[in-house]
Amino acid sequence: MPTSPFPPDPFGPEDLDALTDAAQTAAHAGGAIVLEGFGNAEGVREKSPGDWVSDVDTGSEEAVRASLDATFPDIPFFGEEGGGERGPVGWYVDPLDGTANFLHRFPMVGVSVALVAGGRPVVGVIHAPMLGDTYRARQGGGAFRNGDPLAVSTRAPTSAIVATGFPFRRNDLLDRYLPVFDTALHDFEDLRRAGAASMDLAYTAAGSFDGYFELALGTWDVAAAAVLVREAGGVVTDWSGDPDAWLFSGDIVAAPPGVHVQLLEITAGISSTE
Repeated sequence: MPTSPFPPDPFGPEDLDALTDAAQTAAHAGGAIVLEGFGNAEGVREKSPGDWVSDVDTGSEEAVRASLDATFPDIPFFGEEGGGERGPVGWYVDPLDGTANFLHRFPMVGVSVALVAGGRPVVGVIHAPMLGDTYRARQGGGAFRNGDPLAVSTRAPTSAIVATGFPFRRNDLLDRYLPVFDTALHDFEDLRRAGAASMDLAYTAAGSFDGYFELALGTWDVAAAAVLVREAGGVVTDWSGDPDAWLFSGDIVAAPPGVHVQLLEITAGISSTE
């Protein structure tokens, strides 16, 4: 059998429980900054066309980093805004997923904290500060919202409402994305776009949405929420069906098993023509 390019997962269940607690504490620390700044953000600037950042983003990231460093100082940290160290084991953090939503006073935003080990996310916490919801999961331990267990939906694909995001900053991806979008509109009941990948995926884990697909996201966007989806009984792959490559390519398909098969027929068919 082929060997994995990543080292084995170094953490047992008790370790993962402690790491999940630390991730939740850190996400709440970042969320307090987000909640305080909602409707009154300062230092707003454009990193690239349509890609916004504010002092709230950077302040949240600093709070998350400080909290994680206080409990697990030896684990590398990588944040969307400040960067950091990438390695086979490490934290990946989006301190304010959905900054455009935040700036428009649309409360669909999340603070996302994930731990990656052995080439896979093993801990995921998403805190939605304006909604008062905290999602958490760890490998082998189930997925929860505010302490209540989560399960993906069991709807048939024809009744499914699937979430997505538009590659509005990457015109070069439109030729891949638009055929999938068009076919999905015909195959499923409807599509949704909330504007925050972590929240779209969290709602997929909770069974509110019946799946999610998008291209070229950051590891910090998808790692935490993918743990939720998998622990809630869903399947997460890239557009060609690879169970691991999505973590760094950002080309993600996440859904309950039946809808995932349908989505993969669409996305893999497009990918095979590239």
